[in-house]
Amino acid sequence: MNVNSKLLGIMPVIGLGTWEMTGSSCIRGVISALNLGYRHIDTAQIYGNEKEVGKGIKESGVNREEVFVTTKVATYNLTRARIKLTVPESLEKLGTDYVDLLLIHWPTSSMILEDCLETMFELNGTGLVKNVGVSNFDPALIKKANRIGPVLTNQVKFTPYQHEFENLAVAKESDKIITAYSPLGRGRIAGDKTLGRIGAVYGKSASQVALRWLIQLGNISIIPKASLEHHQKENINIFDFELTVEEMDLIRKLR
Repeated sequence: MNVNSKLLGIMPVIGLGTWEMTGSSCIRGVISALNLGYRHIDTAQIYGNEKEVGKGIKESGVNREEVFVTTKVATYNLTRARIKLTVPESLEKLGTDYVDLLLIHWPTSSMILEDCLETMFELNGTGLVKNVGVSNFDPALIKKANRIGPVLTNQVKFTPYQHEFENLAVAKESDKIITAYSPLGRGRIAGDKTLGRIGAVYGKSASQVALRWLIQLGNISIIPKASLEHHQKENINIFDFELTVEEMDLIRKLR
């Protein structure tokens, strides 16, 4: 496995999360990541940075076709009419004719799941959306979504401290993908002593161990957020070592 490996031949195993990245720092962060070899960029309507993400992709010089771009439909847009209206708006902001993946950002009690997904599949049929997925779905709801149509991924928070093994089991059973957001626990992971001791064996940081653990679980794509180049380099430099079974089990017991 390497930085360009793709799960199911579709989604790069590692990407750049852009939550809370705004303005010129977002543009620079996207450019930096793509120049380092990232080929998966994750944004959302509610992030307010689709325009900056698109500008970063364009200014990086990397061909659009090489970049897997994800955006997400905001909760207040989860109706047939609003999805049809706002997805083209997202494309315009991103400066692209299509997105590689469109997600329902969060499920709501008021949304009609069938209507939302069917509308997204219609957009897939027009070529505006290459793949359809969801985010923050529990196991019961993702199973329901899978029955409606071909959902590629369920994006959830997954870290050594916050597990999503039931959702992962559903993904593996249906040959789907879990996309792990905030995989470094918004900075908490960096100081973990157990992960640090494991990392010392390989010359890696606690954060690198946590990211490696996730991808070794299988069927998981990771999208750590990092706006600075040195953090981006650290996050992507996880393909030259492999954790043992004992180390994998030890990390699984962390809380």
